[in-house]
Formats: sequence, structure tokens, C-alpha cells
Amino acid sequence: MHMAQCSMVLRLATRSTLARSAPLAQRALGVRAMHDDFKPKVKAYANDVDGDVQAQIQNDIDAHPVVVFMKGVPDAPMCGFSNTVVQIMKAEGVPFKGFNVLADPDLRNGIKTFSNWPTIPQVYIKGEFVGGCDTTMEMYKNGELRDMLKEAGVKE
Repeated sequence: MHMAQCSMVLRLATRSTLARSAPLAQRALGVRAMHDDFKPKVKAYANDVDGDVQAQIQNDIDAHPVVVFMKGVPDAPMCGFSNTVVQIMKAEGVPFKGFNVLADPDLRNGIKTFSNWPTIPQVYIKGEFVGGCDTTMEMYKNGELRDMLKEAGVKE
């Protein structure tokens, strides 16, 4: 092959490669639409109470003796602080209801407003806000949590 022909073949091959890789780059940057099967699924937390997140939070706190608003679920916590609270509740042997704040941005922001507490996880016992991970851990260590759980009737 002559040098000019080699140069032309190389330019054509480069253009062809760039043309094929452009859609991949666009997809990586989110330029092209993602198929619905692969889009993240987010469910609305407050479907039952006319979309009122604060009312739904209150209903859930009232419906369960021990509630933890957490990142992840009790069987698969998605942050160390949420995991610590789950382990404490398991160590105390009490059943509790966990709500995953990562599943709905409205819940994640709503629980912070509801409690006027900026961090997650948040623990409620018999409708009373206990606190986050640090508070729950301290109460566990000094025995206050066990006493509170006994007074609430969820621990013997």
C-alpha cells in the first residue's frame, strides 16, 4: 500500500471508531434516554394520606411502637449509623419498623422537618423522638434505652 493510501485508510478508520464510540460517550453522560427497565424505582412515601408526608410520618409513628427512619432497610442498612441503630435494636431484642429514607426524597427531607433533627437515622419509641445514632448508642450503653423500651411495653 502506498503511503497516501495508508494515511487515508487510517483517517477513515479513526472517523469510524469515533462515530461508533460517540453514542457510548453520550449514554455515559446521560445524553440518551435510558430504558424504563433500568431507571431507578422511587415510590412515593405518602400515597395514603393525600400526599402529606408529615401526616404519613405521624401515622407511621403512631402505628408502630418502635420506628427507625434510616438509610436502607433493617436487613440491609446502607450507612454505618443506620447499621449501628439496627444492631442496637437487635441486641435489645425488640421488633421495630424501619423506613428507608433513600426510597423517597420527600420522606428524607420530611423526617428532618418533622423532628427538627438534621441527621438520619432517627429513632421513635411509642411516639417519642429519641434521637439519632449517637443518642441511641449512649442510651444503650448506660441502660436508659432498655428502661425506655420496658416502659413502652416492647421489652420485658
